[in-house]
Amino acid sequence: MKQKTWPCRSDGLHFTSLPFIRKPNNDSSTFTKPAKTHLSFFNPAPKTPSPPSPSSSSDFSALPYDVLSRIAASFTLPNLKTASLVCRAWRDALKPLREAMVFLKWGKRFKHGRGGVKANLSKALDCFLKGAARGSTLAMVDAGLIYWEMGKKDEGIVWYRRAAELGDPAGQCNLAISYLQANPPNTKEAMKWLYQASFAGHVRAQYQLALCLHQGRVVGQSLQEAARWYLTAAEGGYVRAMYNTSLCYLMGEGLVQSHRLARKWMKKAADHGHSKAQFEHGLGLFSEGDMMKAVVYLELATRAGERAAAHVKNVILQQLSSTSRDRAILLADTWRALPASR
Repeated sequence: MKQKTWPCRSDGLHFTSLPFIRKPNNDSSTFTKPAKTHLSFFNPAPKTPSPPSPSSSSDFSALPYDVLSRIAASFTLPNLKTASLVCRAWRDALKPLREAMVFLKWGKRFKHGRGGVKANLSKALDCFLKGAARGSTLAMVDAGLIYWEMGKKDEGIVWYRRAAELGDPAGQCNLAISYLQANPPNTKEAMKWLYQASFAGHVRAQYQLALCLHQGRVVGQSLQEAARWYLTAAEGGYVRAMYNTSLCYLMGEGLVQSHRLARKWMKKAADHGHSKAQFEHGLGLFSEGDMMKAVVYLELATRAGERAAAHVKNVILQQLSSTSRDRAILLADTWRALPASR
């Protein structure tokens, strides 16, 4: 599901309050002063135990199994292990989801050819479906992805929807993108699921939501709202959002124009491996006279397929000594992108 990066211009304990002093039962308008109690440090007054409130005596072990399974449907294995330690009832209720994690693990091995097994999409799908049958939304999303890669988009959407309805942000995001790519697109449904996933903190959904708002897919769209979602996704580590946030600051679209912040986010995107950001950051360094760093970023952009970067890089190389040229290429050879959210 490839998306455009930048739209073109045409497009516990419960606290209780202290009781107020109440009037006596008679009709007198005066209050009766409470009797003074003399407390001794060595002989403290005995405490009268207060009756437990009904809410504090709630027994979470009495939660129905199906309710608990729905709550934990999107849990990862560490979270499931922690939740299983709460009580015996929770451990028993979450057993199918723990089993699903085993199938999920093997499904990923077969999908990517890891862990000593050969890549096999059919076996991967079988594992994901077994995990999904045990209630894991993580397995549902992966099953949907396999169906999508096989060209069986309708089956993939079925699993995306099941995961989305159980509150899985990745399932909500993928379902929304499916609606956007439909013919004709169902923008209303797509936006509904994108908002849910975005408010849950899913950075890809936040980026897609910003892109829809920026492209004008929604009537009465707001560039300010689009820019805010770009910035939120960028702060969450989504590389494409970093690049678009830089452009928003550069052009003053939805954000107050700031060349300093534009350069900050452009460098972040470049350091995380965004090829266009590497090209544009290299140009910026060249305009400032930092030839060595400019060559490094332009070389990275060239290797990533930015053809225009090669011409500028070659012009700069002619101005450098052979030692500086070798040093710049060595830095490009040893460069590694910073980790980013996917």
